[in-house]
Amino acid sequence: MSATLLSSIVKSYDVRGLVDSELTPKVVKALGAGFVDVIVGSGNQLVLGHDMRESSPLLAEAFIEGAHCAGATVTSIGLCSTDMVYFASGTEDVPSVMFTASHNPATYNGLKFSRRKAQGVSMNTGLAEIRDRALQYLSGEAQYETHSGEAIVSDVLTEYAEYLRSLVSLESIRPLKVVVDAANGMAGHTVPAVLGNSAGLSDLPIELIPLYFELDGTFPNHEANPLEPANLVDLQRAVIEHGADIGLAFDGDADRCFVVDDLGTPVTPSTVAAMVAKREIRRRREAGEHGEITVIHNLICSRTVSEVITENGGVALRTQVGHSFIKDTMRDSGAVFGGEHSAHYYFRDFWGADNGMLAALHVLAELGHSDRALSELVSEYSRYAESGEINTVVADQSATQAAVEEAFRSRGDVDRLDGLTVRGATDNQFWWFNVRASNTEPLLRLNVEAESAELMVQIRDEVLAIIRA
Repeated sequence: MSATLLSSIVKSYDVRGLVDSELTPKVVKALGAGFVDVIVGSGNQLVLGHDMRESSPLLAEAFIEGAHCAGATVTSIGLCSTDMVYFASGTEDVPSVMFTASHNPATYNGLKFSRRKAQGVSMNTGLAEIRDRALQYLSGEAQYETHSGEAIVSDVLTEYAEYLRSLVSLESIRPLKVVVDAANGMAGHTVPAVLGNSAGLSDLPIELIPLYFELDGTFPNHEANPLEPANLVDLQRAVIEHGADIGLAFDGDADRCFVVDDLGTPVTPSTVAAMVAKREIRRRREAGEHGEITVIHNLICSRTVSEVITENGGVALRTQVGHSFIKDTMRDSGAVFGGEHSAHYYFRDFWGADNGMLAALHVLAELGHSDRALSELVSEYSRYAESGEINTVVADQSATQAAVEEAFRSRGDVDRLDGLTVRGATDNQFWWFNVRASNTEPLLRLNVEAESAELMVQIRDEVLAIIRA
């Protein structure tokens, strides 16, 4: 394999490629040895898990072979969600790898690496070195050693479910009817354990209505990407048909959770982030925690999130988009919670890693301890008009961003924490927008928010006219 091809599948935060042509057992074996050489260390242990894709077990075996050649002991937890791997990494204090391509089609697979205690591995914190070391194995510059590495099989599902329930108790909530769309992904494995009794835990006051819980990496019903509105349609319909209190949708590896209210209306991830932030700040204060309580939000979250954090006595910390940045900032700042508009939610109680299931428990607890419908509860967090993320293919990302900045420089404050952000006001109404380049595609991503829908549309259309000129 050429350096160019290997570089194309090693992304900013993980590895993602086409099965058979790019992500082959030979490549994965080299990545396994490289991960041990760079992160784990010979003689040490790592945890491995995989999703329900047909290619995952074979690739996992190839990785284990490479890890053994580099002298590591591998504990396999088998079929799991990504946050289950984080749980095992955190509780065992060892590095980990998860085989998943998240919401990508069945023809793809990938690897998500973590250091000890679920700390992220990005291009700047070891992934580039893993890639380069794997290339040495593939080119023959480095030779596989012969080690008798130990393979351990472990099941952590019950312990994982118990731990999440210990963080957010649902035993005393009012009865709730909950529709869950697992999209044939790993939530079909984890939701019955956490919200039901499949792992041997006690029953909760929840009537669970499952959609597509059968594990099937071909995703026969719809893509496992609830960020796309088309993939929420079945959940919205089921919530209305069953008169449910709430709907939950998970992506393929079940680390992201999306919420639909009792009217079948999607609840924005920013709204969920604001609600969970309020709960986590309140919980810390009630536990006697003094001093600043920091909550992270990325720069494309709604302004509502930072307002709710401040209103509840927390300190809002703005950061770049991307789970590696959030995890590093969670660690460095001691933040209790972090929210991204992509529906990744991070918790200090979960080693600073993201856990969509834990966010869902918080929403269920908030709803279950209230006599109001979810559509009423979320109204206090839906203050402004958001465009959602709008993607446009462009020939020259840098030149297009520069043209947008030139047009708006005199109209607001400009910053470049991540892409281009401009914040301004028109007729005493605030607005902001962010334009960011995709790391993997020739796209510019636009997010706009304003105090009114009319102003949001005006700013959105002005920026898009420049981007698409």
